[in-house]
Amino acid sequence: MVVVGAGPAGTAAAIELQRAGVDAVVLDRATFPRDKICGDGLTTSALRQLEALGLDPGSVGSWQPVSRCWISSPSGVTLGFPLPEGQGTFAVVARRIDLDAALVDLARSTGVELREDTRVVGVAEHADHVRVETGDGAIEARWCIAADGMWSPVRKHLGLGVPGYRGDWHAFRQYFRGVAPAAATDIHVRFEADLLPGYFWSFPLPDGGANVGFGIQRGAKVPVGDMGPLWQDLLGRPWARDLLGPDAVPEGPHRAWPIPARVDGLPLVGRRTLFAGDAAAACDTLTGEGIGQALLTGRRAAEAIVGAGAQGDAAGAYAAAVTDDLVADHHMSALLVRAMRHRKGARTAIRVAGASAWTRRNFARWLFEDYPRAVILTPRRWRRGMFSTDGAYTGTGVPVT
Repeated sequence: MVVVGAGPAGTAAAIELQRAGVDAVVLDRATFPRDKICGDGLTTSALRQLEALGLDPGSVGSWQPVSRCWISSPSGVTLGFPLPEGQGTFAVVARRIDLDAALVDLARSTGVELREDTRVVGVAEHADHVRVETGDGAIEARWCIAADGMWSPVRKHLGLGVPGYRGDWHAFRQYFRGVAPAAATDIHVRFEADLLPGYFWSFPLPDGGANVGFGIQRGAKVPVGDMGPLWQDLLGRPWARDLLGPDAVPEGPHRAWPIPARVDGLPLVGRRTLFAGDAAAACDTLTGEGIGQALLTGRRAAEAIVGAGAQGDAAGAYAAAVTDDLVADHHMSALLVRAMRHRKGARTAIRVAGASAWTRRNFARWLFEDYPRAVILTPRRWRRGMFSTDGAYTGTGVPVT
């Protein structure tokens, strides 16, 4: 098999394929380790996927477990939403440069061949194979897993792209060091009126650092071209200065990136190609989170190929699996985004979520994808104890919070 892209989706697919006895070649235009613009947050679902792959948290240098999230409404009311203590890990922040490098190392340790600094310049699908052209020659394989990001070259070469598509959300982040204690330990999310349905975030990192940024919906109140000036305005607001503290210093330049969140709106497969991660536009349309979805779709692609065998329909099996896993939750999140476009909707949602200790605890688990967003509406996914399961890495010697 050939996998294009060595991010979370591509490495997850390659690891699963190799462990199933299927040789996988991974192509990436970058040389690792490489940075990736991201909020760096890992939800419970992402952590469970990483645990299933066998990733050791100790291999990720900036691995920072988090046990509490603070959410502020447009009126400035702030509520704390705790995650369970002593039951494993439910939320982590880790720099993508570290996480992706650890996944690449894990893939190599299983026997995956990674070809770095390799660009895809053409793709052709045939009845029984796919041919991927690179600057170093051609590779023929039974299937191609395209995990090559928002601007997927494979999708373009196959004519399956959407002309003019530039993402559904845009995010903007900057690293800081020397932040105040509150920003160094907890997750902070703030819904400002001029960002709705987007939000401001501060995610803690080791050694007093934080990933700080904001996300906006394309076509909403803030034009994408105005994100730079808005960033300076946000950092100057009193609540932001109080959160980050007087000693906070930017670690590097701010960066922006698009977020594809329309898993029900792009073809998930070609004739011999399965799209995964951002190439499948699988990000959560409510939070913009995409690592858990990338890991899941990468693993599902591998499972479909292995399950189909030499003559089976891996494309059909994969499309059905991803639809089953993600589309109902995507629709639920899209409905909530509509409600969050206005101050009243954001204020009401936060008030309801914080109504009691029970709602705060369970909202935190729901927000961090401890269970599927639309699980109440999809009885096929019900299981005993689904609202009270442990987090990831329980009983493995990894510190829990």
